[in-house]
Amino acid sequence: MKVLLVDDDKLVCSSLKIILSADKEIEVVGSGNSGMEGVTLYRKFLPDVLLMDIRMEPMSGLEAGEIILKEYPEAKILYLTTFLDDDYIIKALNIGAKGYMLKQNYESIIPSIKAVAAGQNVYGNEIITKLPNLMSKADKSVNFERYGISEREFEIITKIADGLSNKEISETLFLSEGTIRNNISTILEKLNLRDRTQIAIFYYKNID
Repeated sequence: MKVLLVDDDKLVCSSLKIILSADKEIEVVGSGNSGMEGVTLYRKFLPDVLLMDIRMEPMSGLEAGEIILKEYPEAKILYLTTFLDDDYIIKALNIGAKGYMLKQNYESIIPSIKAVAAGQNVYGNEIITKLPNLMSKADKSVNFERYGISEREFEIITKIADGLSNKEISETLFLSEGTIRNNISTILEKLNLRDRTQIAIFYYKNID
């Protein structure tokens, strides 16, 4: 079984490689330290399982996963992160990831990789308990599709509705403030709105 590792912490990558290589059924074919490297290395090695972190610069693991799954719909991506963030879990589910695990559950990493390779979906107990509420939250994005709003733009809309500033949104989504401003301008144009306040009102009027 070929496994590709992607994590921006080189020490984590090295440790994971040692752990996984101890299993005779697993061959670590490569490792990268950013989402961009993940995309490039996936194309090169076409692994059975991609074990990838989420928070990375300049491209996150979720953005990389979206690109990979568009090119390779059968790709098996297992996210391994320290963050139990609702938005991250929803995004991972929406793009078609096969699993989402927390790094502290290190004893479950190898069994999870093997389960994903066998075609199963694997989510840690912490994630499973959140799923009913998360799926309800995720459904709210459906109403915005008819307006041509992208997933990224919808994320920004929800953050605006939550009262976050551009700086706070940029820190949450790991994007520059300039990118956030550009996205907001696009959102205002698509929805024919004047300002951030109207975006928040529009959001709450249109959610289920």
